[in-house]
Amino acid sequence: MNTKITTMLLRSPVLVTMVLFMLVPMALAVVYSFMTNGAYGGVKMPFTALAYRQLLFQEDFDGNLVFSTGYLTILWRSVLLAALTVVASLLIGLPLAWHMACSAPAKRARMLLLITLPFWINTLIRTYCWVLILRDEGLLNGGLHRIGLVEDHIQFLYNDFAILLGMVYTYLPFMVLPIYAVLERVNGDVIEASHDLYADRWSTFRRIVWPLARPGAVAGSLLVFAPALGSFLAPDLLGGGRRLMIGSLIQLQFSSSRNWPFGAALATVVSVAILAALFLVVRKTFNKVSVR
Repeated sequence: MNTKITTMLLRSPVLVTMVLFMLVPMALAVVYSFMTNGAYGGVKMPFTALAYRQLLFQEDFDGNLVFSTGYLTILWRSVLLAALTVVASLLIGLPLAWHMACSAPAKRARMLLLITLPFWINTLIRTYCWVLILRDEGLLNGGLHRIGLVEDHIQFLYNDFAILLGMVYTYLPFMVLPIYAVLERVNGDVIEASHDLYADRWSTFRRIVWPLARPGAVAGSLLVFAPALGSFLAPDLLGGGRRLMIGSLIQLQFSSSRNWPFGAALATVVSVAILAALFLVVRKTFNKVSVR
């Protein structure tokens, strides 16, 4: 059999999966975003760009277009919290991955099990557990009150801190595992050689560990940022619906608001932003490899 035909047959399951579950839904979202909102939900003809205009402008009582920053504020909050989630996950995940890579094989297996164990439980249940921990009568406030650190409860829930905590908890394994996969292959003799050359711990980390871990950190950052940007469980449960993020806004457009074109436009904007970020990172990484 021809080599090209064999290669195409081997690639066909992946290509079919990508077309059916990635390209087709994205194409439908783009088409819906340019259609007109139906009276009771759904979409109808004619094609229009009103959904994208709604992102920046609102009509007043006289029908005049007025620039509005409401949706831009939600988008900025979403990007900021997603970026903070990446930073927090990296600060926690890098030392954890390095500790795992330096541990004995048996301990590595146990730590990998502990990191992947939350994936066995539904995300909704895991997020709601944080509500029980952070609420006014929850475990955290109750523990602080019992040891005498606080007399009254502290508002841990229904704010950006709670949303960020929930997202870091949810997406931290996506940062740890890529970094660990890279650091696991590091030869320990390299670290020992740096100490033999009188390098302190910071110099060893900056000149050896971090350059080796950077590809995993870049991959982990993309894996964390993309779902964190569109997250809606954490904002709904831990934010109490008071701090809307772009994922929650999209979900509202397809449910209670029944404005499918605007929801599709929001989803398209988020998808394009994520794909653009991914393209820039991949291009920058490819250029570095080509230079070397």
